[in-house]
Amino acid sequence: MKIPIRLLSAPKFRPLVLGMLCLLIFVPTWPSDGAAQDKKADVRFGVCDWTIGKSADYTSFELAHKLGLEGLQVSLNLAGESLALASYELQKNYFLAAAASRVAICSFAIGELNNVPLKSDPRAEKWLGQAIDIASSMQVRRILVPFFGKGDLRKDAPGTAAVIAALKRLAPKAEQKGVLLALESWLSAEDHLKIIEAVGSKAVRVYYDVGNAQERGYDVAGEIGLLGKRICEVHAKDTKDLYGKGSMDFVAVKRAMDGIGYRGWLVIEGSQFPLGVEQSIIYDLKYLKSVFRPQ
Repeated sequence: MKIPIRLLSAPKFRPLVLGMLCLLIFVPTWPSDGAAQDKKADVRFGVCDWTIGKSADYTSFELAHKLGLEGLQVSLNLAGESLALASYELQKNYFLAAAASRVAICSFAIGELNNVPLKSDPRAEKWLGQAIDIASSMQVRRILVPFFGKGDLRKDAPGTAAVIAALKRLAPKAEQKGVLLALESWLSAEDHLKIIEAVGSKAVRVYYDVGNAQERGYDVAGEIGLLGKRICEVHAKDTKDLYGKGSMDFVAVKRAMDGIGYRGWLVIEGSQFPLGVEQSIIYDLKYLKSVFRPQ
């Protein structure tokens, strides 16, 4: 479809143009993200833009397509004191890159929250509020909210209470906009559930990383079963080797995901690249397909 440049540039037509581009690429799934409405639907495969060395770079779509991925988790990086994708022009570039490659944005992630924690810095809440607007505008339904580094919540009751308070302030906006705030941390499934229940909003879910959970010694399959529909997206990761050669039992992961009816995105966040980044991701994707989409 050829879109006139004047139409793309006219402010009064911007929502219409973005909406048209959304229809080319994305299928909104709110409010039942992470659970299959169609039990026969396949899990879809994505990759983090930082994993392929193109954080917050819209040329990452072309590379993701080359590697055989269907989706991309996109970094929401800063431009000064605001998020760069607040810019309509940059949003347009992302949409056009996604349309050209036929690679969807499966979710956003704000990595800077590991350095500027939601538990202690008011800028984090401001950026997350801005991210909700961006996600709504671009029809992206999930925002990964990380709690690593300075944002770690383990053994931090005051920090956890501050995060719950911030999420209570943000959740109504997220609900109204149809956006999920997906928490990823070193916490156990039980501790994630305590936060979710304290916030009391359907907009707050869990971004489950199987590699992180295994590193902490948690029972991955058991945690997936416990969290159930509260999981809205999953990171595939093996911290030891290529998938199928390392320590992660992806067959057990699939069984657990099938048990909760999960049919969302499975996003590669690789940490081991013995074949080089691109060839290792191609290998990992082929293995994941053999497990999650057996012929």
